Amino acid sequence: MELAVLNIEGKDTGRKVVLEDFIFGIEPNDHAIYLDVKQYLANKRQGTHKSKQRNEVSGSTRKIKKQKGTGTARAGSIKSPLFRGGGRVFGPVPRDYSFKLNKKVKQLARKSALTYMAQKNQIVVVEEFILDAPKTKEFIKIRTNLKVDNRKCTFVLPEVNSNVVLSARNIADAKVMLASQLNTYEIMNAGNLVISEGSVGAINRLFGFL
Repeated sequence: MELAVLNIEGKDTGRKVVLEDFIFGIEPNDHAIYLDVKQYLANKRQGTHKSKQRNEVSGSTRKIKKQKGTGTARAGSIKSPLFRGGGRVFGPVPRDYSFKLNKKVKQLARKSALTYMAQKNQIVVVEEFILDAPKTKEFIKIRTNLKVDNRKCTFVLPEVNSNVVLSARNIADAKVMLASQLNTYEIMNAGNLVISEGSVGAINRLFGFL
């Protein structure tokens, strides 16, 4: 698959890049995508939630009323979950939500996500560009020129460019990331992928030899 390389003004430069079929043209595997996204979101969870059980809340452990003859249910402690201020039944406790996923499954998931983006013509290749200073207005102008300003978009760069990152930071539906950080969640969550010309080779190296 070939795509034209655009400049930051949205015009065709006359150059083309090849999106390799073994990355952008495979048979997508939806279950692999599901597993990779599930792992990504699980790994982001802190797992620090905690509620007090009946052995942890403060209060007396004396029997609050006699066992029989009251006409109500028996009760042995004010810390019972049945009473206001008592402990919680089966409440959350700190835990680790992360789980293992085979490297080849993750690779298949990312290739599948890239294939979906290619099939929907949601990939734009732009030539390398460097902003002289952080300018949100300039970044918005580039998005407008590339005709990706009406959808959530992710810009993929081959290396860190602080001016581009800072320029996009205040735009809610725009994100800048490195080709080495590309993951299934970010690919599927983007309406458009704007890939710099140098990032295409980096993606081929990252996803093509594992």
